[in-house]
Amino acid sequence: MAFLSKLFGKKDKDNEKKEEILENPEADEDEGEELTEEEIAAAEKFEEENREEIERVMPLDYDGEFIALEDEADEVAFEEASEEAAEETAQDTEVVVEKEDDDEEEEGEKLSFWERLKAGLAKTKNALFGSVNDLLKNFVKVDEDLLEELEELLIMADVGVGATGDIIDELRDRIKDGRLKEKEQVLDSLKEIISDMIGEHQPLKLETTPSVILVIGVNGAGKTTSIGKISKRLRLSGKNVVVAAADTFRAAAIDQLEVWCKRAKVDIVKQNEGSDPAAVVFDAIQYAKKKSADVLIIDTAGRLHNKQNLMNELAKINRIIDRELPDACRENLLVLDATTGQNAVMQAKEFSKAANITGITLNKLDGTAKGGIVISIKQELGIPVKFIGVGEKIDDMQEFDAKEFIDALFE
Repeated sequence: MAFLSKLFGKKDKDNEKKEEILENPEADEDEGEELTEEEIAAAEKFEEENREEIERVMPLDYDGEFIALEDEADEVAFEEASEEAAEETAQDTEVVVEKEDDDEEEEGEKLSFWERLKAGLAKTKNALFGSVNDLLKNFVKVDEDLLEELEELLIMADVGVGATGDIIDELRDRIKDGRLKEKEQVLDSLKEIISDMIGEHQPLKLETTPSVILVIGVNGAGKTTSIGKISKRLRLSGKNVVVAAADTFRAAAIDQLEVWCKRAKVDIVKQNEGSDPAAVVFDAIQYAKKKSADVLIIDTAGRLHNKQNLMNELAKINRIIDRELPDACRENLLVLDATTGQNAVMQAKEFSKAANITGITLNKLDGTAKGGIVISIKQELGIPVKFIGVGEKIDDMQEFDAKEFIDALFE
């Protein structure tokens, strides 16, 4: 009501203009006058139509409601904070635009994700298949010696011991039944086998309103940036996205996530550092329901060093989700750093004990020769890779496409 009174108090209501309200949002309230239903409806309509401008001068709580300022000191403090925040936001926006312009001037035109994927996987391709080509030059025929050398190369590319063993066994079977006779057929056989191992693309299941994406992963794997990138992709696809800042354990995690949510232009629900993560999730669910959000993305703390705390925290969050959104589609995404190789596979195994992982987001594929862990994760754990990242910018993430991945490795 405080905001409604600000709109209508001590003014000629019939002649009031939007510019006057925005220029003087702190107008004195008429404390003795009750607003009529027509005035309330008009104010709510005005608020909806001009919310962006009003938010610049009026504080909001995390539910998106305007906060009534209690006294003049609060109003002065808020005005100063608003002006400072506006200046910082303007500076950030200016830097981002300037950086994008510089990149475009240097590159001529923006590279497609397909081109960035091929460039990002160049290290893996050269380390693995460049070595395979060199290996094949030293052999006249396909025999056991060649398979042993090939096995070593696959393991060095972090395809994994288990997955490598399966690949070599399949090659032996092809040699026995006559499908693999010449050394020139080795690469084609490898492409077919790896394609079968990775399988078809499995998109996110977001069929309910809201659907829930629980994001987990250790600190440093790129969890926060992944949430920002996925949020933007979903928003551009027409989804209304809300993010819950439930990683209240790590210092500055909430602030960092808020920055990425601003870049992605999605809402964030947050509390103070050290708050109960389950309480944040509860509030975020209520907000998502209120706003009819399509997707609720939940950030969590990466406490892999203390699995019991991790399990307890995730279990509590899951109970809240099950109780408040019992029929919602659920995705549990694990964010991994591709540069860590087989250590990332070990993380996936540990996190699988604490949560039912439905998909992997694999970051930093552009900075490693260990892209073979895509094969290892799918073959050893049965968990599909659903997103891959090949850079730090907000657009440097794509839904994982097995065919594109294989083509980038073999072309």
